[in-house]
Amino acid sequence: MATITAALVKELREKTSAGMMDCKKALTECDGDMNKAIDWLREKGIAKSAKKEGRIAAEGLTRVAAEGNTAVLFEVNSETDFVAKNEQFLKLLDNIQAALLANKPADMDAALAATCEEGSINDMVVNATATIGEKISFRRFQIVEKADDEVFGTYMHGGGKISALVVLTGNATEISKNIAMQVASMKPLYVSQADVPASELEHEREVQLNIMKADPKLAGKPEKVLEGILAGKISKHFSEVSLMDQEYFLEAKTKVSTFLKQKNAGVRTFVRYEAGEGIEKRVDDFAAEVMAQIQG
Repeated sequence: MATITAALVKELREKTSAGMMDCKKALTECDGDMNKAIDWLREKGIAKSAKKEGRIAAEGLTRVAAEGNTAVLFEVNSETDFVAKNEQFLKLLDNIQAALLANKPADMDAALAATCEEGSINDMVVNATATIGEKISFRRFQIVEKADDEVFGTYMHGGGKISALVVLTGNATEISKNIAMQVASMKPLYVSQADVPASELEHEREVQLNIMKADPKLAGKPEKVLEGILAGKISKHFSEVSLMDQEYFLEAKTKVSTFLKQKNAGVRTFVRYEAGEGIEKRVDDFAAEVMAQIQG
């Protein structure tokens, strides 16, 4: 039997917004398995779905920049938010941006070796760590290329807390920034439902089947009817994380796909970075307080 720690309960609560005791029960029932506990809560109707954005814990900034037919997104982390606003830290981001755009590295090893006038990215990060006085980390990057007849849309929120890049087709120049803002704010995972991996579809099918089996209102319904309901539930779930199915943030009740069609435009791909996404923050005294409430 796995030990259900306060940290696990806190993490599950953050991922699902379910109550503390429900989270503890789910983890207990699933022997501490986070993914199974999320599904357990969903099947019991306690949580709709797991949040996909990951735990936002580390400090630092992301950056997006485009030059010609090349764009880059990257993230640099620091230990404190104060350092992330430091002039030296911001200069480091400028230099990393220049090195990435000039060298277009294929992987992290090549990126760390990429150079600009200030030296290699690896050396610049090492030097920044020594002079700033806390650990600085070049965490990730992505180089994106577009064709001559395509358009980049870029947007940075909060000075780089979130960065988004879209590659648009058609007559998209005027709307490019707005679509990047859509990606930044609404956090899609896929361009359309056609891009959802088969494994994700099958997993969601199993979850929805278990939910339906527990619904007395569906007992005795014909198999064909149940299949239709199941397909609808799966589609609804993925519509929330598919860019084309999301409501356009500037026009209520208008899907992004409808808005793009009106503009004779389309989306080939997008990338979204959020600073600290998926990095676990150290567990502080809050964990002890939670455990005290659970055991009390």
